[in-house]
Amino acid sequence: MDDQRMEPVDPRGTAAPTPVGEEAGEVRRFWNRLGLPGLVDVHTHFMPERVLRKVWAYFDALGPLTGGLEWPITYRNEEAERTALLREFGVRAFTAMLYPHKPGMARWLNDWATDFARRTPGCLHTATLHPEPGVETYVREAVEAGARVFKAHVQVGAYDPADELLDDAWGLLAEAGIPVVIHCGSGPAPGKHTGPEPIARVLARHPRLRLVVAHLGMPEYEEFLTLAERYGEVRLDTTMAFTDFAEELMPFPRRALPRLAGLGDRVLLGSDFPNIPYPYVHQLQALERLDLGDEWLRAVCHDNAAELFAL
Repeated sequence: MDDQRMEPVDPRGTAAPTPVGEEAGEVRRFWNRLGLPGLVDVHTHFMPERVLRKVWAYFDALGPLTGGLEWPITYRNEEAERTALLREFGVRAFTAMLYPHKPGMARWLNDWATDFARRTPGCLHTATLHPEPGVETYVREAVEAGARVFKAHVQVGAYDPADELLDDAWGLLAEAGIPVVIHCGSGPAPGKHTGPEPIARVLARHPRLRLVVAHLGMPEYEEFLTLAERYGEVRLDTTMAFTDFAEELMPFPRRALPRLAGLGDRVLLGSDFPNIPYPYVHQLQALERLDLGDEWLRAVCHDNAAELFAL
């Protein structure tokens, strides 16, 4: 692994080299101070290399789903380097968030993810789905193969999560108690089916479904907090929330911080590693500066996910 990496230091992506070991030391000092054995990150992306490189190319081209924002990829490393870096940071467990953008991809992605989990210590076996004929069958196959978490991406997949084609799959996952990390908020750019209303329809049918709302549902933060307060199995991940990058564009309303604190047992650390335009440690610092206390930080950065996944 290179000992220098170009890392942005402001929301516009201005870059400056930072030693990898120095950043790893900062991350470790963060969780050591809290008395934790490490971190659990429920929102990290690993996928077939040719797919990931297409994702990076989309960010580089300022594609419409990025909101046209400059989005330099901080950790544009080979797969082995990225997994090694997470271990160096002290991330005990992480996911392989992958998702199809069209029908016919999910089963193939799930096969890849099964192999990745088998050969990657610390990876929580991740699977995905799409509204299409046969989705309940391949979701069941993924569960039987050991999947511990699913990823759904309403924005990229451009589908209604309440589509009847998904109904049996949601029911299966609710019955199995398997969490689903779902990008359903309208940030960084809205989609036809993003926002809280479609998710509310899913939860009305499947109130025990363990949905983990990615990015705290940005920018509809308060609406998704309401859903979490209404449904005891709904959780939220912190991915990109409160960072300088997100706060400049989609700030979290400070009046809602007491509600976020009140849900402290159902908020989980997420980062979007490696596809972030700033150093990994910045997400941790952004959470710390909320001043919600060490107990809240310990729960968010480790304990809630450790309990959810029985680590």
